[in-house]
Amino acid sequence: MTYHLNVASNGRLVLPAEVRKRLGLADGGELLMEETSDGLVLRTVAQAVAHAQAIALRYTANNPDASVDAFLAQRRADSGE
Repeated sequence: MTYHLNVASNGRLVLPAEVRKRLGLADGGELLMEETSDGLVLRTVAQAVAHAQAIALRYTANNPDASVDAFLAQRRADSGE
């Protein structure tokens, strides 16, 4: 769905009530904005975390050495601890 939004002179942007309600922002909240070559992308914090996790999974799936524990173990081994 596409919405026409206006930006006030002070930079404020008003999201339609139905969108705020659907995203769990009815009582306010935080959005993260990403500027891309295609334009602006607004995400809730939960959406941004899910997006980052999906990207990480693409690069680490089926790789047991990609875990934080494996990384730390390798760093210890490299440093002689």
